[in-house]
Amino acid sequence: MRRGEWGRGGGPRSEPPPATDAPAWIGGALPDGWFTGPAEITIDRDEITIVGRLSDPPLPDDATDADRSAAEQGRIAGFRETTRDQRIGIAQQLERRYQRKVAWGVRVGENRELFTTFSAPVMTRLRQAERQVLDTLVDSGVARSRSEALAWCVALVGQHAESWLAELRQAMTQVDELRKQGPSV
Repeated sequence: MRRGEWGRGGGPRSEPPPATDAPAWIGGALPDGWFTGPAEITIDRDEITIVGRLSDPPLPDDATDADRSAAEQGRIAGFRETTRDQRIGIAQQLERRYQRKVAWGVRVGENRELFTTFSAPVMTRLRQAERQVLDTLVDSGVARSRSEALAWCVALVGQHAESWLAELRQAMTQVDELRKQGPSV
């Protein structure tokens, strides 16, 4: 068994079923007219996140940036409230089918808002120098806890290394394709 394949309690961790067809399933399940185009779907072993773009609210030509932001926030709040029951129903079906939590979000103009999302606990062992980095972030008020400081660090690395991470993800996809072409054992 490879490193990282152990679940809670020390036994082997069971992986959720593949979700390669989830974007197509979601596209078919979403009501027409919810979004202005196809939803952005992100899938990992714990969660499926669905983010759709809403139409911009109508505003007068002399609207200020504050007016625009308020109108966009109103559009988001309205969508969240009026679609809640349908989103829950779709999420329940997805959770049964793919054994992952489902999160929703929308984009309007420059605003992007995620609704309830899943936070997965992650355990790690850190040496003193690494713990001191986290403690500095806590002591300075950047984070409230070591856990929050670690999440902040991961977000910062992701923000600054996005192109490298995209290349890595592409390489992993190519490896998976090559593996599928090999003999089945």
